[in-house]
Amino acid sequence: MSATPHPPRPAAEAPRDLVGIGIGPFNLSLAALAQPLAELDAVFYEQRPGFDWHPGLLIDGTTLQVPFLADLVTLADPASPWSFLNYLKARDRLFPFYFAERFHIQRAEYDAYCRWVAEGLPGLHFGHQVDAVRWNPERALFEVDFTQLDTDGEAESLGRTYTRNIVLGVGTAPHIPEPLKPLVAAPGVPVIHAANYLEHRERFLTAEHITVVGAGQSGAEVFLDLLRNRPVGQEKIHWLARSEAFAPMEYSKLGLEHFTPDHTRYFHALTEPVRDRLVAAQWQLHRGIDAGTIAAIHDELYRRSLQGGWPDAVLTPAVTVRTAGRVATTKVELHLEHVQQGVRSRLTTDAVVLATGYRERPLDRVLAGLDPYLRRDSAERPRVDDQFRLVLDPSVTGHAHVQNAELHSHGVGAPDLGLAAWRSATILNSLTGKAPYPLPERTAFTTFGLEQQAKIPSARQERVLTPLTDGIRNSRA
Repeated sequence: MSATPHPPRPAAEAPRDLVGIGIGPFNLSLAALAQPLAELDAVFYEQRPGFDWHPGLLIDGTTLQVPFLADLVTLADPASPWSFLNYLKARDRLFPFYFAERFHIQRAEYDAYCRWVAEGLPGLHFGHQVDAVRWNPERALFEVDFTQLDTDGEAESLGRTYTRNIVLGVGTAPHIPEPLKPLVAAPGVPVIHAANYLEHRERFLTAEHITVVGAGQSGAEVFLDLLRNRPVGQEKIHWLARSEAFAPMEYSKLGLEHFTPDHTRYFHALTEPVRDRLVAAQWQLHRGIDAGTIAAIHDELYRRSLQGGWPDAVLTPAVTVRTAGRVATTKVELHLEHVQQGVRSRLTTDAVVLATGYRERPLDRVLAGLDPYLRRDSAERPRVDDQFRLVLDPSVTGHAHVQNAELHSHGVGAPDLGLAAWRSATILNSLTGKAPYPLPERTAFTTFGLEQQAKIPSARQERVLTPLTDGIRNSRA
């Protein structure tokens, strides 16, 4: 299934209904669900030459941490032609998948599925870098300026599109701790972010000593891959974590209900200080390590101890990297501090992989032209309403939606693939003013918070205290 890309229309033509900025999984989900809506004229721009999803971390055997039902469309429209099951059907792989009995698919397969969707959808323009977004009050439209890039990523031509609405899906960027930024930026220094691991893997496997920093899922997968491919008894690997343990991700059934629309709505209704505390406190819901990966690491370490020796691998949590620098011409020195002991030390290593996670890309550059209209919270973050719209000045009649830029306002489900289809459907329902995708009112057994009483006693009415056990309902009708 493929489609010839359509060139952007001249600005003089009728405005679009929607321009999407960025084509990662979330905006790809939106494009897939928007495709059958004939009344919605939508295009999407992406500066990369084609779709790819964390290519540096597609390590053999690694799997998604969400079930295959968390594809681009199924949880909003199971009958969509862009579902993962239809992808398998198109590839004559339904029966092999059926017998494989896999609920969690490999990352490489998810990447291939998304590329299949991207190649089949019209209105996706790769090699188009969005430079600026402005509100044109005379035309009551957004102006989207872009640069069309050639195959080498060089500027080829400039363009402008007018649109009634925009949606930002620019994704996240690898996070480099401040002490290590100079080393990552320096050419030839063997310090990389895990996002680039596969590109440098062969070189790192031959390093005499290697250090992995970070105890999330990526750090665990990189450590395991290195461990499996180094000689027994000569592993020479350090794995350092700022967290106080190599902690498993919360994966209980009720714990997973934090990734439901019910919890998202509950979280959004909380006050800003409470939301900020919750995001920090709920780190284990999305930043821990899959229990299967932890087990595989322990199994590999145990296997290497069968001949009576301990593997030359050091796993130390509760450690921060204070500073770092070069030693001689080929080595890196990390200055460490143990949080609990208050002890400082130094570690000399030949290569460093930073599994230090990702951060939301700042919207300030692309939205600089909208800054006078943008409403912000007390921490200067954009305010986002319950329809995933940036809160703008009332004079702006168009809407600017965001995807995976609302962790602060919508909670831990913001970056989760399992909520992609629901959020996309919410945005499309809001844009069309209809409900092309009916969404469930209830999605969790957990009731997050106490339900408000329907009737508030008047000032003259004697207030009667209700016993707490009577005031809490076990379930919602």
